[in-house]
Amino acid sequence: MSRVRPGSSGKRYEDVALRFLLGLGYRVTERNWRCPMGELDLVAFEGDTLVFVEVRARAAGAPYRPEETVSLAKQRRVAAAAQAYLETSSWEGPCRFDVVAVDIGQAGTTARLIRDAFTA
Repeated sequence: MSRVRPGSSGKRYEDVALRFLLGLGYRVTERNWRCPMGELDLVAFEGDTLVFVEVRARAAGAPYRPEETVSLAKQRRVAAAAQAYLETSSWEGPCRFDVVAVDIGQAGTTARLIRDAFTA
């Protein structure tokens, strides 16, 4: 297996990302927040910063690392969804976009955090 099919095990890898972020001290407030612009995998706070988290997973042997699959088009969709989220909230503080890259190996999964992975 070289990649993870969309929707095939996404929840499982989002669970991995969620546990990973909680272990780093993030406070997750939303999961799979949807709007007409798209979906935000996770919305969390790290300290006083609101973080929109994109979760990407790839199996060992894939031609690209998970974080490399966040295309410019995907970044734009996430940014548009984040803007819609902000319009529904009273948050006026700092925000950023992180990516949690989940590497799937035969011995299990590991997660890596890419802070401030892209900008709106």
